[in-house]
Amino acid sequence: MGKNLVIVESPAKAKTINKYLGTDYVVLSSYGHVIDLPKSKLGVDVENDFKADYIVIPERKKNLDMLKKEAKGKDAIYLAADPDREGEAISWHINNALADEKKKFFRVTFDEITKDAVVNAFKHPRKVDMNLVNAQQARRILDRIVGYTLSPLLWKKVSRGLSAGRVQSVAVRLIVEREDEIKKFNPVEYWDIEAELKRKADGEEAGFRAKLDKYKGKTLDAIQTKEQADNIVDVLKNEQYVVSDIKEAKKKKNPFPPFTTSKLQQDAFNKYKFPAAKTMHAAQGLYEGVEIGEEGPVGLITYMRTDSVRISNDAKVAAKNYVMEKFGKKYYPDTPNEYKSRKSAQEAHEAIRPALPLREPNSVKDYLSPEQFKLYQLIWNRFIASQMTSAVYSQTTVDIKAGDYMLKTSATKVVFDGFTAVYGSEKDEAEEPAPEKNVMPELSVDEPLDLLDLIWTQHFTKPPPRYSDGSLVKALEELGIGRPSTYAPIIQTVVARDYVRRESGYFRPTELGVIVTELLLKHFPKVLDVEFTAKLEDELDGIEEGEIDWLVVLKSFYSPFIHSVEVAKLEMKDVKKEVVPTGEVCSMCGKPMVIKWGRRGKFMSCSDYPNCKNAKSITTGVKCPLEGCGGELIARRSKRGSFYGCSNFPKCRYVNRKLPEKEEQEAGA
Repeated sequence: MGKNLVIVESPAKAKTINKYLGTDYVVLSSYGHVIDLPKSKLGVDVENDFKADYIVIPERKKNLDMLKKEAKGKDAIYLAADPDREGEAISWHINNALADEKKKFFRVTFDEITKDAVVNAFKHPRKVDMNLVNAQQARRILDRIVGYTLSPLLWKKVSRGLSAGRVQSVAVRLIVEREDEIKKFNPVEYWDIEAELKRKADGEEAGFRAKLDKYKGKTLDAIQTKEQADNIVDVLKNEQYVVSDIKEAKKKKNPFPPFTTSKLQQDAFNKYKFPAAKTMHAAQGLYEGVEIGEEGPVGLITYMRTDSVRISNDAKVAAKNYVMEKFGKKYYPDTPNEYKSRKSAQEAHEAIRPALPLREPNSVKDYLSPEQFKLYQLIWNRFIASQMTSAVYSQTTVDIKAGDYMLKTSATKVVFDGFTAVYGSEKDEAEEPAPEKNVMPELSVDEPLDLLDLIWTQHFTKPPPRYSDGSLVKALEELGIGRPSTYAPIIQTVVARDYVRRESGYFRPTELGVIVTELLLKHFPKVLDVEFTAKLEDELDGIEEGEIDWLVVLKSFYSPFIHSVEVAKLEMKDVKKEVVPTGEVCSMCGKPMVIKWGRRGKFMSCSDYPNCKNAKSITTGVKCPLEGCGGELIARRSKRGSFYGCSNFPKCRYVNRKLPEKEEQEAGA
């Protein structure tokens, strides 16, 4: 029987660290938070310094009772929840719930679940950090006040079951405003002109392409019409093409820093189309421990919620040894690479990297799920590459004169691959494939060239793309909205509330999302203001650092907010009372049918409700593709998300996640 009790959040984590601590320790899981604000009410006394009415979560009562039983007779209790605000709050609540005068409580944290990290953490225990706890309490109470105040307002004015959130509503606003940009975008026509050329000495060899660049020494204005393009081409057909200038330059491409949470989520989406939640679920498993054959559970990566790019000295040494052995001395820099974190980063954490000892991805592939393997390989490659030398390229740029016009072409060759030997040469966070490389022959100044063909191509400027999981996380991070632990939950929430829907991996706001955003923007512009939300995040960081009193933050937010709520109760448009005639009559009573708002958006209802409760979904106008059906597709929702089903259900069971005909009509949007 162990003399000490260790409490972590998850059974997987408990199993992994249990083997490192020996028989003097019993390691148990709390299964996350055991104490929280009640679901049935606000749970915050706003008149009494925002005192929280914490309760034992009903479904966690058995867990807490078990922990209390196991704590009896133990010499010490070690609180080993995750190294962040949530972990600190979990530890604080458990400490309070189990506390008595005889027990000693210690807080231990580690960024990776390896024997060295865990044993070292237990050699240096500390007390619960109340600055971290208060930062978590402040965020929790702020979110509770906003959610539990605005949501009932939306129930009254729009429909029951809706919700609003301090951060989620700002995220929806970004998606709604991007959609508005797309709808208002007017494409502008422009033309590119390229010449296909070859050396006179190359005989039948294939040519290379050069793009029209200047006219009479000045950068050419955009060619906006086919007529302009045709006129230029008519001139270029009869010109002599001569190499005017050749410039060669060597360029260095530096390796990227190891992953932070947001960069991992972005890269996982860009490379594998993983939603943020899927990325974090896979990363959680890699961090807490994976069964590696006879070795048992092993933590494979460091803690996956971080905004720091710092790495430990031990990890630097391990990476250096690996690079030197695997690739050779020239692939490791003279001095180790150093990276600078964002201003708000918590430098106590490390970047996301493989745990020590380093395990090559293929050595553990058989023990991982496909998602875990892809993510581990991504993290491994990024970390090793971050410690390697820069890649070096030779870029040759050639100017080609054709009368008053100048064309330009370039080619890039790899001189030294450096870090790209591991991580690849693609652009960081790129969502589009790299352009095809131009194969250019050796040329000399004043060399005449033969014209093989002229290619002039019509293009149109494109609107900004819709947000994806990757680009939305990037925007949230750059705007200072949310923190590493919040990106995935924010996205999950706005999708679950049906304010936005994923279509082919990109977010499109629903009509419900648009109208809720419009109402909140009109009456709560400060709550939905990006800069205000970012400033509040900075203040939460200040609480964590012990620089700001958490009650001051709550009080300064609450007074103007609650005033806006009282005004909105009187002045906010009542969407529920707005009805739109349809011209149809009720099939049950013959009264007119009208369009109303409900929890899942607009629907058709009998005007004689509640006497007649006939209601039906509004069709999309797209015919069911099944031959002989004759129904129309209707937007529906289930626990698995949004989909389109046939109006003739259950007779016709056609379903699809997409609405192909509608998407084709809006191609390019």
